[in-house]
Amino acid sequence: MTHLTAWCCGALLAMAAGFAQAQLRLTLEDSALGAAERQASQALLDEAMAALPPRFIEQLDREVRVSWRAGLPSEVYGQVGRFSGIELNAELLPKLVDGSAAENRTGRPHGTQRQELLATLLHELTHLYDRARLWPAAERRHISQCRQRVSSMGPVGLPEDCRGQTERRFTLSDDPRLLDLAGWQQRVGQRGARALDNGQVARSPDSYELTNALEFVAVNLEYFLLDPSYACRRPSLARYLREHFDWTPPSENCTNDYPYLNAGRDFALQPLGRLDPERVYEVDYLLAEANDAWMSRWGHSMLRLVVCAPGRPRGPDCRLDLDHHLVLSYRAFVGDLQLSSWDGLTGVYPSRLFVLPLEQVIDEYTKVELRSLASVPLRLSRDEVEQLVVRAAEQHWSYDGDYYFVSNNCAVETLKLLRSGTGNPRLHALDSILPNGLLELMDARGLADTTVLDDPREALRLGYRFDSFRERYQAMFRVLRERLPITQDNVETWLEQPAETRRNWFAKADLRASAALLLLEQAALRRQLLLAQDELKRRYLTGRAAGDPSLNKAGAALEQILANSGFLSRPAELLEGGYGLPQQQEWERLEISSRERQQQLRQLSDELDGEVRNLLQPERLAELEANEANLVTLGEHLRALHKASGGLELP
Repeated sequence: MTHLTAWCCGALLAMAAGFAQAQLRLTLEDSALGAAERQASQALLDEAMAALPPRFIEQLDREVRVSWRAGLPSEVYGQVGRFSGIELNAELLPKLVDGSAAENRTGRPHGTQRQELLATLLHELTHLYDRARLWPAAERRHISQCRQRVSSMGPVGLPEDCRGQTERRFTLSDDPRLLDLAGWQQRVGQRGARALDNGQVARSPDSYELTNALEFVAVNLEYFLLDPSYACRRPSLARYLREHFDWTPPSENCTNDYPYLNAGRDFALQPLGRLDPERVYEVDYLLAEANDAWMSRWGHSMLRLVVCAPGRPRGPDCRLDLDHHLVLSYRAFVGDLQLSSWDGLTGVYPSRLFVLPLEQVIDEYTKVELRSLASVPLRLSRDEVEQLVVRAAEQHWSYDGDYYFVSNNCAVETLKLLRSGTGNPRLHALDSILPNGLLELMDARGLADTTVLDDPREALRLGYRFDSFRERYQAMFRVLRERLPITQDNVETWLEQPAETRRNWFAKADLRASAALLLLEQAALRRQLLLAQDELKRRYLTGRAAGDPSLNKAGAALEQILANSGFLSRPAELLEGGYGLPQQQEWERLEISSRERQQQLRQLSDELDGEVRNLLQPERLAELEANEANLVTLGEHLRALHKASGGLELP
């Protein structure tokens, strides 16, 4: 009995010891090392273990041998072998021993040789962790269930939450959520298949992360563990890693707002601004409705940030603060005057996230393009709204993709931003290449509240709809038909008349008809400016090819404006060094650089204004000047009628 008791106690002690050792163990192969080499190497291993999350250590239950290997290329600090453990470059061992590795700058992302060695250890350990399929229990069950479903029903009958789960092989690097944040987004219409290219190329800590998702995870875990500013620079990924490990590394205090560049057309304004997610009340899906242009026949997708004015409590009244609202718009950045359909189909144009003032977007579509805008609130939680704003800021500074009119257009880009920014499961399996189709799908899934558009008048009053000025012009034209014996049937034929012909009716118009004529003359002027713009573009393109010397000065200004305005959609080019979202120490440089660029644009714009009229055909210039003269004449006529009717005259 005594022997049995002793045996049981021994077995229990052995089991307890086994459980106590059920964790990662780094073992230094030190048989060929001297005492100082052994001590310096062990200190490096201890520092790596101290940097790792507890869950990482607990779950990766294995012994990993670490050795120094001669013969590795000088640029390779280490590698992991399938059977040999982690091998570090033996050339660096003497510098680790004498301490110079902690001082020697490398020009590499982590700074010193010692930090690079530490990062290499963590990088290779991350590969081991990633390959070990260390999913939490709930995630493991979900993956298993999805595999059973696909084996019995096939991919067509697969539930939406199983998309991307049936072929999982890694702990992190093939997690659909991680891939969304990393930049390998779903390809539209491919049942969750991922894009091969990653457009998050700007302000990367190490371009090696873009090699593939495995390296992305390893590189980012280096920075998550070693860089206290990582959570401020890449907040979305930091949040993902914190949630996965249920642990937070030492980190800096981050600011509550994020820098952005306002791509508004007023070059006199400082473009650099700050956006606080706390001040964003809601996010709307902003749809520019279709027109006859082939690139716009399905509309244009944007997101509207309903930003509250400073000092206003977050709530419905923030919808009145239109001057503070911003629009997120993915557009093809065209660094030339000629928009090529073929280039748009083949991805020549960069796709970038522009941040624009709402007022400019309203004018651009309703007054110039004569397209209505629908602003539909998205049903997002408070956390989803704030995370979407954070993600938009990250994309603004890091994304420079390829724009395809069909497969990676504004609708696809907007959907990718919504999916990666909110993590909302109802967006996970959503697919649409059409802006209006995307709205319909989100409405069907309860993500968009299209009921705000049910009453057109109320929608206009509350700012959920901004109608095309064509309706206003047509209403003014009806006033003319009621008060003057004009023969035209619609506003378009009225505006197509020469300005001098329209002027003949001014003297016969009463006060109300004159007011209608004034609005229509403003519309005629916009029309002439658009025609002049098209004429200039055609002359510039043909004249440049023919070597027309009259285009030299204006052409140079145009080309410089196009070249210099790129920073408004790719602000990363204003900064050297750093990665992710710019931090406070980079703010001063940003202010100086953006102000200098904006001043250059303003000067170039003024130069172009002085030259552009000289390039118009005489007939176009005469019509434009006649149109402007009409506006002056109508203004004088209106003032005279107002005075004659006894109206108040201001001094």
